Amino acid sequence: MEIKELKKRSSIAENKKLMSAVTQFNELLKQLKTRELSDPLILAINTHIDQINAISGSEKEWGKQIRKSQSSILQLLEKELKLVTKNHYRNTWLALGMATFGIPIGVAFGAILKNMGLLGIGLPIGMAIGIAVGSKMDQKALKEGRQINLEIKL
Repeated sequence: MEIKELKKRSSIAENKKLMSAVTQFNELLKQLKTRELSDPLILAINTHIDQINAISGSEKEWGKQIRKSQSSILQLLEKELKLVTKNHYRNTWLALGMATFGIPIGVAFGAILKNMGLLGIGLPIGMAIGIAVGSKMDQKALKEGRQINLEIKL
C-alpha cells in the first residue's frame, strides 16, 4: 500500500503561511514514504490526506485542515511506532519543566526569602531543566532511529 499525495492548488503561492504549511506537510509525507509502515497506519494517513483533498472551500479552511491532519498523523506515529520529529521532546519538556520544576523552585525561593515576588525566578530554571531532559530524549530517539528528519514549525 502506498501513501497518497496532496492535490495541488494554484492559489496557494500568494499565501506564504499556507505555502509553508503545505510544504511542511509534503515533507512529512516524503519522510514517511522512506519508512516501513503497516497497512493500517498507511490507511489512516491516507484517510487524513483524503479529508484534506476533499475540502473545496476557502484557503483558510484548507490550511486549518492541513495543520489538524498533520498533528493527528504525528500523534498516531508517536503512539504506534514511537516516531517523533526533530526537537519533539525538547519542545514538550520545555513547558513541562517550567510547570513541574520551575514553579516549585520559585515557590521555594519565595518562601525561603519571604518574598513571593521571586516566584518567577524558578521559571527559567525549570525551562533549562526541561530543555536538558528533552534534548537527551531527542538524542536517544535519534540513536534508536525513531526520529523523522523534519522539524515542525507552527
